[in-house]
Amino acid sequence: MRLKSGIGAHVSTRGGFLQAAKRAYEMGATAFQYFPKNPRSLGLKELDLKDAEQCRDWCEKQGISSIAHSPYPTNPALGKTRGEAGFHATIASIQNDLHIADACGSVGTVVHFGHLKSNEPLEGYQNLISCLDTALADWDGQAKVLLENQAGDHGPMGTTMEELIQIRKLSRYPEHIAFCFDTCHAFASGMWTSGNEASLLEKGRLLGYWDALAAVHFNDSKYPSGSYKDRHARIGQGYIGKKAMQELLCAPEFQQAVVVLETESGEDGTHRGDIELMRSWL
Repeated sequence: MRLKSGIGAHVSTRGGFLQAAKRAYEMGATAFQYFPKNPRSLGLKELDLKDAEQCRDWCEKQGISSIAHSPYPTNPALGKTRGEAGFHATIASIQNDLHIADACGSVGTVVHFGHLKSNEPLEGYQNLISCLDTALADWDGQAKVLLENQAGDHGPMGTTMEELIQIRKLSRYPEHIAFCFDTCHAFASGMWTSGNEASLLEKGRLLGYWDALAAVHFNDSKYPSGSYKDRHARIGQGYIGKKAMQELLCAPEFQQAVVVLETESGEDGTHRGDIELMRSWL
C-alpha cells in the first residue's frame, strides 16, 4: 500500500534512499521529500533497486510517505526551443525520476511548471503539455508527475490554479499527473494574502484543484504577498504567519496530502521543532 499523506521535510539521500527515510523518521516525520539524483543536473542515475525496495518496505512498515523532487534544471516549458537534445534530456530525466520514485514507493516526483520567454504566449504551455505527454506515453507505474505552482520570479507562467488544472486537463495522461501546492510560491505570486485562507481554499474547491492535490511544500515566505520572490522562511517566521499556515494545514485537503517543509533547519540541524509545531496545530 502506497501511503499518500503525512508531515515531514526535505532530507538528504546521503547513504541511500533507506537512510533518507530513517533520517526523516528520526526527526519525528511521517513523510519526507528527497532528490532522486543530483539536483543540479539532468544526468540520469542508475537505479539501485535493492536500496529503493528496502526504502519502500521500511516506509510501509513505519507508516511513512514520500515524494521525490526532480532536478532544478528541469524546465518542461522550454520544449525544443534550445534544441532536440535539451528536450530529450528533460524527457529522459523525468522518466528516470518517475522510475526511482516508483521503486521507492513514493507518491510521485515534483516537477516545476516551467517558464519560457517568448513572443507567443501559448508556446510555453504547448511545450509543457508536449513534454509531459512524451514523458508519460509509456508510463505504467503508480508514481505521478506532481506539477508545482510557481512564485512568478521568472514570469507569470504557472502561478494560478487555473493554469495547472488546464494543463492536466489537456494532457493525454491526466491520471498520471497530480499537483504539488507550494504555499510560499502561491503567496509570493499574489494568489492569496494572509487572512484570506478561506477564500483560497474555497476557490480551489470550486475549481476542483484540490481534487488532484497530492503534495504540499509547506513554506512560509521571507517577502510579502505579490513580491514574486521565491524565498522560503520557517513556518510562522515569515509574512504568511502562524495563524494562516495553521488554517491551511488544518484544511481537509492538506491533511490528505504529503506535506513537507523546504525551509531552514532548527538549531539542532533538523526540522524536528517545526514538525512538532505543525502537529500541535492539528
